[in-house]
Amino acid sequence: MDTTDLTGAVWFKSTRSNGQSACVEVAILNHGIVPVRDSKDPNGPALVFPADTWTAFVTAIKGGELPNT
Repeated sequence: MDTTDLTGAVWFKSTRSNGQSACVEVAILNHGIVPVRDSKDPNGPALVFPADTWTAFVTAIKGGELPNT
């Protein structure tokens, strides 16, 4: 189990969220990790990805390699 301290993380939503209720929030940390959480549950758990893995995921989405539905 990852016990990364996310205290002080600055979370943000995608500019494409348009205030929708089904959003994820992401924080960029200097630890080489990217935590992701459900915006409806900010005190809930966060998934933590290596920064290069998160970048590859976002690049694939933007490039149309993954369905965005």
